[in-house]
Amino acid sequence: MGLLSGMLKAGIAKKVYDEARKPHNQAKAKELFRSVTSKGKGSSGRSSRP
Repeated sequence: MGLLSGMLKAGIAKKVYDEARKPHNQAKAKELFRSVTSKGKGSSGRSSRP
């Protein structure tokens, strides 16, 4: 049972890796990363007053 589970996980990981190598998916990932990081730079969540 453990061998089958490991093979299944390896197959899924290979599929994700292959999809991530495609240029149009890389562009989507970069845009998502930019949008997430730009939202966090607006405020740190801390007030400047003590």
